[in-house]
Amino acid sequence: MHNIPNDPILHVPLPEGQPILRVVPMPSDTNYAGDIFGGWIMSQVDMAGSIPAIRRARGRVATVAVNSFVFKQPVFVGDIVSLYAEIIKVGHTSITVDVSVYAQRGVREGGDEVCIKVTEAVLTYVAIDNNRRPKVVPQE
Repeated sequence: MHNIPNDPILHVPLPEGQPILRVVPMPSDTNYAGDIFGGWIMSQVDMAGSIPAIRRARGRVATVAVNSFVFKQPVFVGDIVSLYAEIIKVGHTSITVDVSVYAQRGVREGGDEVCIKVTEAVLTYVAIDNNRRPKVVPQE
């Protein structure tokens, strides 16, 4: 088992509500040091952020910007990774989404479960039509 920092500031509860995506990383998702590869986390964040953007756009979207991306703690094989996504801005053709990522540890060991915020990001998507051209985001 990986060492879990004993700092109570790192241990947080999961946010209210259901995550937009939940996944368990596998050994094939690790980097040379045995931690989960940052690119794997980035792809999960992009998928999670696109879900509310697709719903709001009522159709296809394309990622146009990663406004910010902060890796706060490593993710390990066997962590239950929960991703929460919330739209924070809607423009004429764009949708900006905040994504927070949490890792639940200790579940498979049967011991004390710990939840840690591991990543936070803000991404911008653009609504696109069938010809991959920007389209106006419909009014709610």
